[in-house]
Amino acid sequence: MAAHNLTLEQMKYLADVASGRQPAEIVLKNVNYLDVFSAEVRSGDIAIACGKIAGVGRYSGKTELEFEGKVVTPGLIDSHVHIESTQLSPESFASLAVPRGTTLVVADPHEIVNVCGLAGADYIRRAAARTPLEVKLMLPSCVPATPFETSGAVLTSADTARALAGDNFFGLGEMMNYPAVAAGDGEVLGKLFAANQAKKIIDGHAPAMSGNALNAYIVSGVRTDHECSTAEEAAEKLARGMYILMREGSASHDLKNLSGAVTESNFRRFALCTDDRHADDLAREGHMDHVLRTAVSCGIRGEVAAVMCTLNAAECYGLYGKGAIAPGYDADIAVFDNLTNFNCSAVFKRGELIAEDGKPLFACKPRVPAAVKNTVKVAPVTADTFKLPLKGSRARAIGLMPDTLVTHNLVVDVAVSDGDVVLDGTDLLRLAVVERHFASGRVGLGLVKGYGLKGGAAAISVAHDSHNIIVIGDSREDMALAVNELSRIGGGMAFVTGGKVNSVPLDIAGLMSSAPVDIHVERSAQLQEMAREAGVSRGTEPFMTLSFLALAVIPELRLTDKGLFDVNAFNFTDINAD
Repeated sequence: MAAHNLTLEQMKYLADVASGRQPAEIVLKNVNYLDVFSAEVRSGDIAIACGKIAGVGRYSGKTELEFEGKVVTPGLIDSHVHIESTQLSPESFASLAVPRGTTLVVADPHEIVNVCGLAGADYIRRAAARTPLEVKLMLPSCVPATPFETSGAVLTSADTARALAGDNFFGLGEMMNYPAVAAGDGEVLGKLFAANQAKKIIDGHAPAMSGNALNAYIVSGVRTDHECSTAEEAAEKLARGMYILMREGSASHDLKNLSGAVTESNFRRFALCTDDRHADDLAREGHMDHVLRTAVSCGIRGEVAAVMCTLNAAECYGLYGKGAIAPGYDADIAVFDNLTNFNCSAVFKRGELIAEDGKPLFACKPRVPAAVKNTVKVAPVTADTFKLPLKGSRARAIGLMPDTLVTHNLVVDVAVSDGDVVLDGTDLLRLAVVERHFASGRVGLGLVKGYGLKGGAAAISVAHDSHNIIVIGDSREDMALAVNELSRIGGGMAFVTGGKVNSVPLDIAGLMSSAPVDIHVERSAQLQEMAREAGVSRGTEPFMTLSFLALAVIPELRLTDKGLFDVNAFNFTDINAD
């Protein structure tokens, strides 16, 4: 592992430390450490100099630290995350993730770029640079995700080529328009071509894609996929050369379904990611440490899970010098009690102690530029906006399933009275997506089964991936109050019952909060509890689940501001099923 980013003087000093001729700057003494190349725990000293690991063996140092009984691993890597989906600023996200052992994330600012254009990515980059968390920023590939929704910005293949030509973006973010890739769409392939020309990695997003269509997707340059929902799907994609990123987020819990695909002979092609993890869960359960605990509970050996979260992710993304406790690698280090519980006691970044005993040793107050504020522009809505005048007695409805983002395309019996659907006596709810970028007044209407809410409405300005306002409820009046509240506060989450309005602002692009972490987490938890008390299932994350019902690239049925969308057919469909 060559020290390509060191000066000649530093290289000489590092060699002197490695050989024992000079003391190291820091030595972690008599530790157990994870050898990621064999997935085994070994013992020795870890010598650190110039932000690098000089060697493992027996060393003395100017500073010597004891971690008796602990296990040292490389810093954890989240191989795919949207920081915006935590609802926290990058500074606040780092303050929660780093003390849990995370030292690097591969971040796709897809959400904020769909709202604010490249100014949103610039905000994420600058904010993250104020923290010790290393953020590899991907250029969003789908702005908008599909042509079937209204986003706040558009990035063409020409825009993509210009942006990837520089150093601001590490690679091309998840290509969600997988049907267009398989169909050979010139504009979409132009984005992949630009990434290939720039020699930058391309992330994938291909739920249930198989056979020749999958071949067409992969041959265009896509390397990863984080949308596998079954072990069989993972095995097929693995056999065709993809890295499988196993996701364990707040709304999607894929590890239990995918762990069976992992063997001692193929685990080096798996990595771990959160994709979307809410602030509440980060604060309560953790970040990649929680994913590792979950992997172990699903039967994956702790050493193997840790390799997935370090070396595998580093090699997948070509992260030079990352992911190992070995000479010449960056001294990005996490210290855990063991490789089962993964309770983190210390974190180092390039040899500097940045977190200890679950607390960050850095403080960054969020800075919010004007370019990402005041982004919610909604035409006024009333209760009549949400009338659903069905034509017959049968209608299509979005069917929710627990622990997955995939939905069912259901056909349900309905009644109509006075030009509006009747919900009384059913477990159906109204769903609406309200365009919020240009105040066009466009509203898509649909039905949902399985959410559980009774007597109110829930709304959020986070609606993947174009982030219009999405609102659900059994009261048209409460739905109108919820949407108008989000317009008033500049975006956020709202819950209304019996005309009483409760809300939490998301003042950064209508996606994130600039409030202190503890305040936002407390307010958010209170709002979620209100929703659960009103009937939302305890197994359902009320607002994050809602935010995915507009995501027109995950099967089967979704709703955008332009109408009901059949993902399998990749086109709009009529809500009337008669």
